[in-house]
Amino acid sequence: MVDITHKKNTLRIATAEALLKVSKIATIEAIENNRVPKGDVFEMSRAAGLLGVKKTPELLPDCHPLPIEFAGFEFAINGLEIKISCTLKTIYKTGVEVEAMHGASIVALNMYDMLKPLDKGVEIGSIRLISKKGGKSDRHAVKAKINSAVIVCSDTISRGEKEDVAGKQVIKALENWNVKVDDYTVIPDDIDKIQAQLKSFTAAKTSLILFIGGTGLSPRDQTPEAISPFLEKRIPGMEEAIRKYGQDRTSYAALSRSLVGMKGDSLIMALPGSTKGAVESLHAIFPEALHLFDIIKGAQHKA
Repeated sequence: MVDITHKKNTLRIATAEALLKVSKIATIEAIENNRVPKGDVFEMSRAAGLLGVKKTPELLPDCHPLPIEFAGFEFAINGLEIKISCTLKTIYKTGVEVEAMHGASIVALNMYDMLKPLDKGVEIGSIRLISKKGGKSDRHAVKAKINSAVIVCSDTISRGEKEDVAGKQVIKALENWNVKVDDYTVIPDDIDKIQAQLKSFTAAKTSLILFIGGTGLSPRDQTPEAISPFLEKRIPGMEEAIRKYGQDRTSYAALSRSLVGMKGDSLIMALPGSTKGAVESLHAIFPEALHLFDIIKGAQHKA
């Protein structure tokens, strides 16, 4: 299966539709008057659809098992045609469109099975996805042009005793989100040097300023202390999201003191120095966080 461990849980909704056609009006009348020998067609087919939805990952090898938190089926009769609608909801990392299409198709198959003794001309028509919501489909293209600076705070890397990996991986991630990286530098874990970098980049009106390292609890971890006096607006929601995302993956994430806030129009972030911690912190809030640069320019908040 595709790796989705880096994704975030969001509300996912999908509606799929299947069409079933009968060959005579007597079949429709039998359904409406509950005279089909095998039972109530709609209710039994709804139950079959529920089973089909739940069994989807057992039958389709690349589908992830996921919690279905709502399943609804609707039926609409138009002449000799019955439209079957299946709507599913979940709060998870991946969507439910395949499950919705499977549910609609199983409902159609069950109706076919129940109606075939009455009507040899029953046909199952198209099965298609009508709509989906959640994940990438909810993201809005960011109009603002965003530039960034990546500052790695590390005594050992600045002395050449160790190679930087975290900063370079952060740059790679930013470029994947179309964020231009104008500057990349390595400095020691030193409050004065951190603050000098911060002043320089905020004066240059750099959109995104990322400090990598120095957010832990060792005596030399001073990045939050260096940055916090300069922040005009803290963004606790992003800080909480970073820690929550990290703690879902390792309990040690609770020891990080990641910091996020604004100074003027610059978004400033202090992220862990480990490669995994830094990149996961970005995945926790990006690319959605980039929407704030449109908000700064007067765009409306997205629902």
